[in-house]
Amino acid sequence: MIEVIQVTNKKQLKEFVTFPFQLYANCKYWVPPLIKDEMNTLDTEINPVFKNAEATYYLAKKDGKTAGRVAVIINRLEIEEIGKKKIRFGWLDMVDDLEVTKALMEKVYEIGRKNKLEYTEGPVGFSNMEKAGILTKGFEELNTMITWYHFPYYAKHMEALGFEKQATWVEYTMKIPDTIYEKVQKFSKIVRERYGLSVIRFRNKKEILPYVDAMFGLLNKTYNTLQTFVPIQQYQIDYYKEKYFSFIHPDYITCIKDKQGKLIAFSIVMPSFSEALKKANGKLMPLGWYHILQAQKKNDKAAFYLIGIDPEYQGKGVTAIIFEEMQHLFNAKGIQTVETNPELIENTAVQLLWKDYNPMQHKERSTFRKAL
Repeated sequence: MIEVIQVTNKKQLKEFVTFPFQLYANCKYWVPPLIKDEMNTLDTEINPVFKNAEATYYLAKKDGKTAGRVAVIINRLEIEEIGKKKIRFGWLDMVDDLEVTKALMEKVYEIGRKNKLEYTEGPVGFSNMEKAGILTKGFEELNTMITWYHFPYYAKHMEALGFEKQATWVEYTMKIPDTIYEKVQKFSKIVRERYGLSVIRFRNKKEILPYVDAMFGLLNKTYNTLQTFVPIQQYQIDYYKEKYFSFIHPDYITCIKDKQGKLIAFSIVMPSFSEALKKANGKLMPLGWYHILQAQKKNDKAAFYLIGIDPEYQGKGVTAIIFEEMQHLFNAKGIQTVETNPELIENTAVQLLWKDYNPMQHKERSTFRKAL
C-alpha cells in the first residue's frame, strides 16, 4: 500500500531531508548535502526565495516505511513575469518502484492543475541557481556540491510515466598540464593590452564582498538568453552569499576589470569538496568542518562553479586571461584535474572554453517535462 502525506512540521521536514541518506547509504558515488543547509533551504521562514515562490513537500510511504519524496514548487516570477506556465518539482528521490514515483507525481499534477498551469518540469530547485536535472550519464562518478546524484532507474521512471527530456546539461573533466599553453599566455597578454583589462586579486574574503553583487549582475547578463533562465533577485544574491561564502577561498576567484574599474568578467573555482562532504555525512560537527578545511588546503582536484562575462566582451578572448590565472593557481596548488559545472548542451560558447584542455564529457543530466 502506498500513501503520500504532506510535510507539515519540522520533524517531517527532517525526515524529508534525510531520506536520501537511507536510500544511498551503500552508494559510494552519492555525495550527501549538509543537512542543516537543506533544512534552511526548504524552510519558508528562512529562505527568502519564498517571497516569490511557494512549495509543498510530500513523503511517500509504502507499507509504513518512507519510500520517496518530492517538492512541488511554484515560482511566481517565472509564471507572471516570464510567462512560463510551469509547475516545478524537485528533491525527487524514491525507491525503485514505479508506483511510488507515480503516486508522488500525481501530487505535482494536482497542484499544477489547481493553479491552471500547463506543464510540469523537473527536477529543479526554486530558481536556475540551484540543482537541476536527473543524472542520465556518469553513474560511477561522484557528484559535486552543486549537483544531485541519481540511480539509473530515475530516468526510466520518468519515461515510463510519459515524460520527455526538456533541458540537458553536460559536464566535463580535464587534466591540467604542468605548464601554461604558450598560445593561452600570448593571447591573454594581447587581450589585456588591447582592451585595457586587468586582474583583481584578493587577499582575503572580506575584499571579495564588494564585488559579489556585480558578479551576479554579470550572471544575469551572461545567461539571460538560455531556456532555463529566471532573473536572480537581490534577496537571492544575499542568501547565496551567506550560504556558500564559507566554502570560497580568495585564491580561487578571478575577477577582471576594465580601464574604468568596472567588473567585466569573473570565474569562481573551488577545490573539490565531494570527498570531504562524504566524510562529513551531512554534518559539520564534530569533524565535518575539519574535512572541508582539509579539502581547501590540500586537494588535487577542483571544480569550476561559475563563470560570467559581460556580453560586450564575449568572444573577445577574455577567457584567455581567466585560464592563464587559473593555470598559475592550479599549478601552484597541485591541482591536476578540473571538473566543469553543468552546462546546457546548447551552450556551445561555454563548452568551447575548454577545447584546448582536451575535455572529456563524463556526466549528463536532464530535466523531464510533461503536459498537464
